[in-house]
Amino acid sequence: MSLQLKPDYRGAYHFSPSRCWMNDPNGMVYLDGEYHLFFQHHPFGETWGPMHWGHAITRDLVHWEELPIALEPDEHGTIFSGSAVVDWHNTTGFFPGEPGLVAIFTHHDEQPDHPARQSQSLAYSHDRGRTWHKYEGNPVLKGGEQPDFRDPKVFWHEACSRWVMVLACGQTIALYHSPDLKNWTESSIFGADIGCHDGVWECPDLFELPVQDAPGLSRWVMLVSIGDDGKGREGSRTQYFTGHFDGNVFLPDEASRQVRWLDHGRDNYAGVSWSDIPQQDGRRLYLGWMSNWRYANVTPTGSWRGAMTIARELLLEMTNTGTQLRQLPVTELQSARRPVLILEQAPLEQVQQAMQALRLDSYELLVQADRDVSFELQVRIGASCCTRIGVDARTDELYIDRTASGQSAFHEHFADRHHAPLYPIQGKRELRILVDRASVEVFADQGRTVMTDLIFPEPDADRLMLTAADGDTELYTIEVYDLSGREE
Repeated sequence: MSLQLKPDYRGAYHFSPSRCWMNDPNGMVYLDGEYHLFFQHHPFGETWGPMHWGHAITRDLVHWEELPIALEPDEHGTIFSGSAVVDWHNTTGFFPGEPGLVAIFTHHDEQPDHPARQSQSLAYSHDRGRTWHKYEGNPVLKGGEQPDFRDPKVFWHEACSRWVMVLACGQTIALYHSPDLKNWTESSIFGADIGCHDGVWECPDLFELPVQDAPGLSRWVMLVSIGDDGKGREGSRTQYFTGHFDGNVFLPDEASRQVRWLDHGRDNYAGVSWSDIPQQDGRRLYLGWMSNWRYANVTPTGSWRGAMTIARELLLEMTNTGTQLRQLPVTELQSARRPVLILEQAPLEQVQQAMQALRLDSYELLVQADRDVSFELQVRIGASCCTRIGVDARTDELYIDRTASGQSAFHEHFADRHHAPLYPIQGKRELRILVDRASVEVFADQGRTVMTDLIFPEPDADRLMLTAADGDTELYTIEVYDLSGREE
């Protein structure tokens, strides 16, 4: 009698909580060599429940250390999403000595026979986020009777010498400003006549990015996540806008008149960027919740539920149709690589023979081929499962097919094939694929098209293969790196 293996879906290089439920990333801030990640957390169950702020840190954006819960519900309600900043100039008066951290978050209050109320509150820390003190004047911004008034993302606007907040308000984003994080004045409202309104607007972010290869040129980027409206097959997802910001009003550019998705997969939601990254670093670093509200409460992970994407760098470039975001895995991830296969300009048969010997569940895969070639990578192949990731050169599309990727009966819309447009390029087509025990993240053509999907394969699904259209005689450049952390 053979033993039935139990699948291990905890990622080798993705953060997930040690136990219970996790969703949106919150309070992402850098201080004293530590990248902080707070997150929506229900510490008493594996499904969404009374929200706390969980807490984890990383010093290299690859290896994570989970810390005790940072913020717990109180008399003002449960702790919904928000952000954190370093108060370098003691604008709050909380830090007469060394600068410290301030969290700006939504209090969600539900009382019997009364509509839920949401308001914005503060907490502060003198010890690098290990302990927190809630401000005695909470809440600092009340929402009245509107049901959706949440997810504050705050940053210091240097030109105006004041704090700016972007806040989700149903189907729009409200912008506020403050001298001290305590007293807020509304500046403007964005979004009523632009973008996708298929679901409630959530988890906004606003930041400035330089335009690549255009010295002195920059644009502001607004991220807006959209909740699952129950229609269609996409579920929750994130759109972005580009434009100009003067400290009060965000004005979208012409390219933003078309709906643009940050990620064309099913499982990258509520992502925001880290604040206070040192100027000498200069990157805009991003992380998202790797799930979808369509099925987040029923994914088959056991005593824990929820994971984050890898950390990514956001870049902005100018194209024929206007400004466009790119995403790249952070360079720090390369430190975890162990090379297992490198082939340059090899024929398909040689690539296939080399891949037959590989047995991997957590790895990075790079493929380069001629831009006119249709090819497919099959990853996490098991006895009866396989995830297909490919390029259709006839339609200029990237696709992920998880119809046979493993467990999927938990939701009718999980087993799906979805696709995204590829952009015109010169030279070679390139896919960079991050495979882990329960996920694939695909970066096509230097991050111009990105797709992120959860998968739940069989325990022994550790093979991979490259296939191509009939009669293909093209040459491929292949790199495979083990990211499991295991040594041979």
